[in-house]
Amino acid sequence: MFCGAGGASMGLHKAGFDVEGWDIKPQKNYPFKFHLGDALQANLSGFEFVWASPPCQAHSSLKTMPNAKRHLDLIPQTRAKLNQWTDIWSRSGLWIIENVIGAPLVCPIMLCGTMFGLGVKDADLRRHRIFESNATLLTLNCQHRKDVACGVYGGGGIRKDRKTLNPRPRTVGVYGNAGGKSIRDGCQQFSTEERKIAMGIDWMSGKELSQAIPPAYSEFLGRQIIKIIIHSET
Repeated sequence: MFCGAGGASMGLHKAGFDVEGWDIKPQKNYPFKFHLGDALQANLSGFEFVWASPPCQAHSSLKTMPNAKRHLDLIPQTRAKLNQWTDIWSRSGLWIIENVIGAPLVCPIMLCGTMFGLGVKDADLRRHRIFESNATLLTLNCQHRKDVACGVYGGGGIRKDRKTLNPRPRTVGVYGNAGGKSIRDGCQQFSTEERKIAMGIDWMSGKELSQAIPPAYSEFLGRQIIKIIIHSET
C-alpha cells in the first residue's frame, strides 16, 4: 500500500515474496504488478502479508518550515484497514506500517542505513525509518561513525579531525529532488547517481528516490515475516 516507485517492494521481492503494489499516482518505474487507485480502498483478500507506507509529510521535519503545506495523517486509517483485513480476511495475516521518525506509530522499531553498510564513497547513509507491526520484529544497532560532527540527512556532513574541520562528506542526504552535485557550506553535495548507490536503488528518478526507503530495510524485515509465516504453518 502507498507503494511509490517500489523501494520497499524490491526488498520484499528479494526476501522471497510475490509483490503487488497500490498507489493513487501512476508509477511508471514500479518494477512489479501495479494497481492504480486509493491504497485505502485496496482489496487485500488473498494476501498473507501487507506492507504500508502512508505519506510521511505530516510527520517529517519539513512540517515546521514557514511555507509548509498542511498534509493529511493517513496512519490511523491505514492501521484500521489493516486490522480489519486481519479480522475479516486473514486472522493470521501480518502487516507492517513504515514511516519517519516522529510519526505516531505504536511500539515501532527503527532502522538506519548504517545497519546495512549503506552509503557511497566514504559517506554513510543515515535514513532513519520506523516500523509498526502486528508481529514481533527484531532490529539492529546503528553503526554511526563517531567522527561525524553534523547532519543526519545533510547533503554532506562535516567531521572533526584533530580539532580541524575536514569538509569531506560523511553522511548522504536523500530528499527533495535528490539531484544535482554542488558545493554548499564547504561540503560536497551528492549527485542522483551517488544517492542511488547509497540507497541500493538503480531504477528510480531523483524525485522518486527522495520518497523511497532502501530495499535492504524491507528485505531484512520481510525475511523475519516469512519465518513467522512458515512457523505458523508447521
